Amino acid sequence: MKSRFRPNEEERNVGQINTASLPDIIFMLLFFFMVTTVMREVDLMVTIKVPEATEAKKLEKKSLVSYIYIGKPLARYQKYFGTEPRIQLNDQFKTVKDIQDFIAQERDQLNEADRNKLTVSLKIDKDTKMGVVTDVKQSLRRANALKINYSSLKTKKLK
Repeated sequence: MKSRFRPNEEERNVGQINTASLPDIIFMLLFFFMVTTVMREVDLMVTIKVPEATEAKKLEKKSLVSYIYIGKPLARYQKYFGTEPRIQLNDQFKTVKDIQDFIAQERDQLNEADRNKLTVSLKIDKDTKMGVVTDVKQSLRRANALKINYSSLKTKKLK
């Protein structure tokens, strides 16, 4: 009588799995994720709900764009910074006075030929008062950053 728990000799001699192509598969997956992953440069510290626009265009060369975020601080920062709209440059809250230094720093990071092509994109919460936006625009004018873009969501045209 054969044992129920002991396999036959024929069943025990199963061939091993060929793992020769395993490194190729791993490197293909690694390459795929390296190419498709987008690294976030800035952690948003303000709430931004951009307005909608019917006539919007995509920015051509994003390496020549610097972002200024304006909006109400997130809940975790309101204890320290209040609920009034704040200006965020890179990963820090700043004032209007700091914008000229920010633009100079952003220009220094570009090639000399591209420095005049710098575009400043304003990502502004739609509930922000225009007084703050006007102050930022005046500071950008003093910094000679005259190419300004307003970020928005593109909506379908109304008929």
